[in-house]
Amino acid sequence: LTPGHALDLGCGEGGDAIGLVQHGWTVVGVDLSPIAIARAQAAAHRLGLPLNATRFIAGDLTTWQPDDGYYDLVTASFLHLPDLYAPDGIIHKVIQRLREGGHLLAVSHAEPPPWSDHGHVHPENTLFDPQDQFEALNLDPVQWRVRLAEVRSRWIIGPDGQQNQLKDSVLLIERLRS
Repeated sequence: LTPGHALDLGCGEGGDAIGLVQHGWTVVGVDLSPIAIARAQAAAHRLGLPLNATRFIAGDLTTWQPDDGYYDLVTASFLHLPDLYAPDGIIHKVIQRLREGGHLLAVSHAEPPPWSDHGHVHPENTLFDPQDQFEALNLDPVQWRVRLAEVRSRWIIGPDGQQNQLKDSVLLIERLRS
């Protein structure tokens, strides 16, 4: 993708946002945690990123509204909120701010991690199949195109020290026209 202006939902400590800036993007990152936002700001400063390239905002994404700007890319990495893709959910709100040719990239857990039966349970509407994500947005196919919708596997070392396979949902959609 050609660098432009991006919005990183649930940016955490800024890893994705900083990576985008290092590849020529300007980025607004939003996260619920003021501590994570402070760490993101500190990391951007420590790396000497241009002051006008990043803006980190502490905000609750269930009520936060995008500013008056438009975006070339919206990212949501492992953002597991109830009703995230509902017609009144944050994803639907922010993709209305995508420019023509802009993209949404959403990466999420497709299945719970193997160790999650130790008390960590996701409500069923926060784990996603990429095609279900797209369908939940109820977008006009004349205005939107799915560029990628798949489940990818990756190996990690879990909290028990064992190697485990995780399955992630990856959805990339493009706004064709307004």
